[in-house]
Amino acid sequence: MMAKLKLKRAYELAGPGDGLRVLVDRIWPRGVSKAEAHIDLWLKDVAPSTALRKWFGHKVERWEGFCERYGNELKANPAVEQLRQVMAKGPVTLVYGAKDTEHNQAVALAEYLQRSR
Repeated sequence: MMAKLKLKRAYELAGPGDGLRVLVDRIWPRGVSKAEAHIDLWLKDVAPSTALRKWFGHKVERWEGFCERYGNELKANPAVEQLRQVMAKGPVTLVYGAKDTEHNQAVALAEYLQRSR
């Protein structure tokens, strides 16, 4: 059984219900100190490849293609198993830096985790 999974921008305050806060960006969010972010685990390796991130460029019209390509990257990514192990222990919040709260790697990752249980 997977723990409760939440998503939050790195610029939002950490809350008591967040559980373990896992940063899923390859790059640290701009303007946020490590103390402010309250990140328990920075799982860079679960983030999209630099090439995929640059191709996507947060263009909504590329969202479906991004999700498909990112899913293919995740299939062969050992960091996914590490994340699943963390999730098995309790609530987890995937933390990301993107402005778009509906079209970002944390959303795509959460959807992938739900689909591939």
